[in-house]
Amino acid sequence: MAAAVGMGQQWVLVEMVQAFYEAPAYHLILEGILILWIIRLLFSKTYKLQERSDLTPKEKEELIEEWQPEPLVPPVSKDHPALNYSVVSGPPSHKIIVNGKECINFASFNFLGLLDNERVKNAAQASLRKYGVGTCGPRGFYGTFDVHLELEDRLAKFMRTEESIIYSYGFATIASAIPAYSKRGDIVFVDEAACFAIQKGLQASRSNIKLFKHNDMADLEQLLKEQEIEDQKNPRKACVTRRFILVEGLYMNTGDICPLPELIKLKYKYKVRIFLEESLSFGVLGEHGRGVTEHFGINVDDIDLISANMENSLASIGGFCCGRSFVIDHQRLSGQGYCFSASLPPLLAAAAIEALNIMEENPDIFQILREKCKRIHKALQRISGLIVVGDLFSPALHLQLEETSGSRENDMKLLKRIVDYCMNRSIALTQARYLEKEEKCLPPPSIRVVVTVEQTEEELDKAASIIREAAQSVLN
Repeated sequence: MAAAVGMGQQWVLVEMVQAFYEAPAYHLILEGILILWIIRLLFSKTYKLQERSDLTPKEKEELIEEWQPEPLVPPVSKDHPALNYSVVSGPPSHKIIVNGKECINFASFNFLGLLDNERVKNAAQASLRKYGVGTCGPRGFYGTFDVHLELEDRLAKFMRTEESIIYSYGFATIASAIPAYSKRGDIVFVDEAACFAIQKGLQASRSNIKLFKHNDMADLEQLLKEQEIEDQKNPRKACVTRRFILVEGLYMNTGDICPLPELIKLKYKYKVRIFLEESLSFGVLGEHGRGVTEHFGINVDDIDLISANMENSLASIGGFCCGRSFVIDHQRLSGQGYCFSASLPPLLAAAAIEALNIMEENPDIFQILREKCKRIHKALQRISGLIVVGDLFSPALHLQLEETSGSRENDMKLLKRIVDYCMNRSIALTQARYLEKEEKCLPPPSIRVVVTVEQTEEELDKAASIIREAAQSVLN
C-alpha cells in the first residue's frame, strides 16, 4: 500500500516537470515575474520614513508666528446692505416710520391690512392674558394648546381639505414638509424660480432634483418623458421611486402665477404628485382667497399637499400645510419643524383665527386687492429704464433694470438710489434680497413693490409717479 502511494507521488512530480517543459516561454516568464513581485511585496516596507531633523524650540516659535489661519468667514464690506438696515418704529402697517420718517408702506406683505387691525389685536391680547407669551415646548411635549387645534380645524375647513397642520415658523413649513415625503433616490421636478425655502427643503431631502425652466410646461414635459424612458429601462427601481412636481402658486421671485391646469394634466399623464407652495397666493387669489386652486377652479383634491405661511395675508407668524388626513398625519411624525420646534405662541394662533374670521366675513376684500394690483401694474408700465415683472393679480411686483450695467453690484447700487429717492419722498420700497452664493438660480436685482388693500388710488398713482421720476433721475 505504501509502495503504491510512493509511486503515485513520483508520477505526479513527473507530470509537473513534463508540463513545465511543454509550457510556452511567455507563460513561464509571466509566472516568474509574478513570483518575484510577490516576494518583493512580502519583504519590502509599505512606506519610507522621511528623514528629518528635530526643530529647535526657537524654530518652532518662528513657524508658529509666521502661520496665518484662514478666516472663519469671508471678509464683508462695512457698507454691505445686510449690515446697514433701516430701522422701523411702530407697526409696519399702511403708514410706516422708517429711520424716523413717515412713509406710505409699499414694502411689507400686509396684503389685507390686518397687521394693525383692532379685532386681530384684541384677540391676541385676550389670548396673551389667558395663555401667556410662549409655549416652551414642541407640539408633542405639552406644546399643543386648544387654540392650536382650533386654528388647524379652521384652516382645513377654509381650504376645504380634510386636515391641516401648523408650524411656528413660516420658512420652516415647506422646508420641513418636503423632506418628510421625498427621500434619497426620489425625484423632484421643480421650477427654477422656486423660493429659497423650497430650495432648503430640497437640499434636506437629498432627492434627485430636476429643474425646469420657469413656467415652461414644454420643458417640464420633456423632463417627465426622459424620466419615463429611464423608468422603462429599470422597472424594479421605478417601482420604489417617488416622483414629485413642486411649484409655487404665485412665485415670490417673479410675481408670476403658475399654470396649474396644465400641471394637473401632466400629473395624471405621468403619474406624479404635486406639492403647491401658496405663501404669496393664499389670501390673495380666488373669490374667497383660497389661493390658486380657487383662482383656476381646480379641485383641491387634485393637489397632494398645499403649504403656505401665515405671515402675509393673515398678518401673523408661522405656516400651515393642508391636504388629506393620512398625508398631514405623516408630518406630525416626520416634519422636523413641527416635531422639534417650540409650538406657535397661542397669541399668534388667536390672531390668525381672527384674521380668518375677517376674511370669511368680507369676501369683497379680495376683489378690492386685485383691482389695486391691476392699477399699480398698469401705472408702472413704460417707465424708461425699468421693466415690470409679475402678473396683474400679484400684490408683489418686481421692477428690474431694462438694461444691465454688466455688473450685479452696480445694478444693485442703481436700484438702491431709486429706493432712496422714493424714500425721501415718503414712499417706502425695498430691494429684493437673496443669499447670492446659496441660490440655485439667482434672480436679477430688483425693487419689490407690494400692494395692500389699505392703499388708496391716489397713493398708488403717487407711488407710480415718484418711481417714474426716480428712474428718470437715476438712470437717465
